[in-house]
Amino acid sequence: MAIGDDLTQLTHSDLPELLKDDISVKVGGTDIDGQVRGKLMSKKKFLSISKSGFGFCSVIFGWDMHDQTYYKELKISNKENGYRDIVAEVDLSSFRRIPWENNIPFFMCSFREPEGTSLSACPRSLLERAVAKIEKSGYGAMAGAEYEFYQFRAPSATNGPSGERNSSATATFLRDNPVDSLPSLEEGMFGYSLTRPIHNQDWYYGVFDACSKFRCDIEGWHTESGPGVYEAALEYGEIRQMADRAALFKLTVKNISSKFGITPCFMAKPRQGLPGNSGHMHVSLVDKKSGANLFARDSPDPNPPFADVEHLSDLGRHFLAGILEGLPDIMPIVAPTVNSYKRLVENFWAPVTVSWGLEHRAASIRLIAPPTCPPKGTRFEIRVPGADTNAYLVLAAILALGWRGVEKKLALPIAPLARGQDVGGEDDKGERLAKNLKDATARFVRKESIAREVFGDDFVEHFAGTREHEIRLWDEAVTDWEVKRYIETV
Repeated sequence: MAIGDDLTQLTHSDLPELLKDDISVKVGGTDIDGQVRGKLMSKKKFLSISKSGFGFCSVIFGWDMHDQTYYKELKISNKENGYRDIVAEVDLSSFRRIPWENNIPFFMCSFREPEGTSLSACPRSLLERAVAKIEKSGYGAMAGAEYEFYQFRAPSATNGPSGERNSSATATFLRDNPVDSLPSLEEGMFGYSLTRPIHNQDWYYGVFDACSKFRCDIEGWHTESGPGVYEAALEYGEIRQMADRAALFKLTVKNISSKFGITPCFMAKPRQGLPGNSGHMHVSLVDKKSGANLFARDSPDPNPPFADVEHLSDLGRHFLAGILEGLPDIMPIVAPTVNSYKRLVENFWAPVTVSWGLEHRAASIRLIAPPTCPPKGTRFEIRVPGADTNAYLVLAAILALGWRGVEKKLALPIAPLARGQDVGGEDDKGERLAKNLKDATARFVRKESIAREVFGDDFVEHFAGTREHEIRLWDEAVTDWEVKRYIETV
């Protein structure tokens, strides 16, 4: 039996041949914070569950990113239901091999209820449900992702082999030392440098090559403005595959970097006074049969509501209107941590209002359309998300809000910002987005929230509970800033 070149078309009958030289397989799925959680299993075990799925402890939806159970127990996983098992369903189309682990086979999973129905809080399933809605109309969605992130030099481990430097050593170091004492990979501001990457050449090319081999290909890879800051633009593709690539890109960077004694940081704002880390998402709709871009207009509109949408289709306008109307209600998804809101401040090239514009790089939504790109490249760049976001949730939110705009035939609620016009300035009529996670979550969870309309109550209640947990931990925290400011003077 010959297996075709397109491994996304694998069937269960292909698996024995595909895995004939392997003895084990890795599987994984993402939790609510976007971390890939999984395990290694024997080939025999994998082949026995590849069709049916396998039991996976639901506690990954009952605790936070540091395995601390939520202070308020949530419906999916709690003491009362014994942190029950849910089902991890293997997606054969996600097959790849992990190049830094001797090319061991790897498959992504979506989490289901024990009876097989979609799990409300599973990020991958949330995107699957959003895609299913548009597919009923014969549409598909395409997406791309761009991530900026800092790199820090890991200190030597104190509890491991002498001289060992990895991300675990960084975590240990930060227990006893101030954050500012962690050295950046490089110093100074030097965006698009062709010399700085050569200082760490093996790491730089190691990340790029590993991403290529792991099917989370990078289109562009360069230094950004900031000490040790890099940006990667991932290869554009079908929206569900894009979300997989985004999650696995972060996993790749973390694993490869740790081998080089480097700790990457995807926090939205790691350093005070310096630019934050964005996680911009590009989205378009296409015809499933022809592949034609459905946001592109066949011919320019002679009487557009705004000149910026002269080349944007009616469907595209409704889609844009849907995102604009719903954006304030889904802020915890695009800004999910307490730290996220340190990036979303005025005067840092970050969007702070419900705003849009043709090629406007500071607005919440940048319309990319003719005449600055060919019609087939027409798309929206959603610029609110930071690098700290869960790509599945962000892309599901964009798609769900946009599709709501299409279904309701919403009109654009505000005028575009002119290029050069300040976001948040006097001429910006857009609503100011939430300034902190507490306010954002309260709006997200309220009874009349658009989030409830597009996602359903079960997901909203679960995700809001996870954010309320983050807020409570922050409210109880005593920071270095507070102690330094008040220890002597109050």
